[in-house]
Amino acid sequence: MKTLPKQPLLPPQNTALRLGATGCVVGPLVDSLHNQCLLKYDVAPITLPSSLSSSVDPLLASSWVVPPLLAFAYIVLGYILPRIIEFLPIPKEDRLDEDDFNENNEGRNTQQLRNKALLAVSSTAAIIKLSEVLQTHASIQLGAIVLNMDAGMKLQLMALADVCQWVILDRTPAALIAATVTAFGGPLSELPFVSAGFWEYIPQAADYTPLAMIQPGGDVEGLLSSAFGENYRDLTLSSITGPCYFAVTLDAIALARYFYSMEEKK
Repeated sequence: MKTLPKQPLLPPQNTALRLGATGCVVGPLVDSLHNQCLLKYDVAPITLPSSLSSSVDPLLASSWVVPPLLAFAYIVLGYILPRIIEFLPIPKEDRLDEDDFNENNEGRNTQQLRNKALLAVSSTAAIIKLSEVLQTHASIQLGAIVLNMDAGMKLQLMALADVCQWVILDRTPAALIAATVTAFGGPLSELPFVSAGFWEYIPQAADYTPLAMIQPGGDVEGLLSSAFGENYRDLTLSSITGPCYFAVTLDAIALARYFYSMEEKK
């Protein structure tokens, strides 16, 4: 049985197009599940009102800026970043090489990869919806236990959901590393857009000021001032988005595996 050659660093054209199209269309829909309780778009907003009532949150709240950004992100997070991480000294049996896409390799054929991709997208949507529930409730009662939803508790519950998603659907070190790196780096990647006024986090959700710790003086301050303005220390994000980036990375990776398995066998 012929198999695909060892995966290159950059995705094949069809894989890239499918990933980009999914990120462009599905990404904003999933992202919109929690947008309304976290941020407000100021540039090219998209709002699809609910047909039930004007008092109900819109069905979709996004921006025309988001689809191309997520198209690019799905290609990078789903395919390129895991390929880079696989250069690290992780065990060979935990890597995803051409043997993972051999049709005779039980558990790795195209149909099973498709099912995993669908489960990954669905679970990511559930995790992002969970962030909306946690963000809009001061406390949650589980039987006789009442959990106060401070920032620390929200992150713990979101992290638990992320770990469950990885254990159930993936279990590869490369995906875990990629998702963890993105959980920290993803929110920081929003700083240029927040600084430029594309969107802003609402006061109830803005609890993370990553640049506030930068000490005055020196080249670093000059660089940040040039990039983000003199008030760069006041740029605020939401800490709950970190675990959301983790989940999005896992579903992008699952989609990339499925789309790559659809490439013509050579």
